[in-house]
Amino acid sequence: MIESFPISLVDADKKFTREAARIKAIKPMAYADCFAVALTRLKKAELYTGDPEFKAVEKDIKIVWL
Repeated sequence: MIESFPISLVDADKKFTREAARIKAIKPMAYADCFAVALTRLKKAELYTGDPEFKAVEKDIKIVWL
């Protein structure tokens, strides 16, 4: 069913997981949110969110606030 949605699934490979862990080590964020930040960095993308927890990284990645 998930394949029917217009999204891409990304495996948490070693590079991706290490980037998320590095972010978690220095930012006061939930680990799952660190994966969102890591993916945004690795893909050179924008993160769309309304979660104020991401204010901790708004200078590090492009955030589109909802």
